[in-house]
Amino acid sequence: MKRRPLLHAELSHAIACMGHGDMLVIGDAGLPIPPGPRRIDLAVTAGIPAVDEVLCAVLSELQVERAIVATEAIERAAGQVPDWCLLPVAPEAVPHEDFKRLCQQARVMVRTGECTPYANVILIAGVTF
Repeated sequence: MKRRPLLHAELSHAIACMGHGDMLVIGDAGLPIPPGPRRIDLAVTAGIPAVDEVLCAVLSELQVERAIVATEAIERAAGQVPDWCLLPVAPEAVPHEDFKRLCQQARVMVRTGECTPYANVILIAGVTF
């Protein structure tokens, strides 16, 4: 029986199907979603839900081995992007163009209503043991 907070049904199923090393991207409303990854659109309106809210829910379900953000997100960290301290690991930073290329390899891309530029994170699934 599931004992953790409930998630969006499609998102919960996607997380349950992830294996070690699979990538899940949580992105702002403007992050391009390439063909290939499963797209889960959670956006209701501008700002809802925020990346932080979705990240908290996903982290309650997913064991994270690594996290990647765009260098630009770190540079704008003065309260303009989500608080990456929610992550269980320190995020690696890559240029935004490299970040978008990595998104092509993702298993799942989750679109939020976040309107803050560079408010995107790639989570790489770990294992629970």
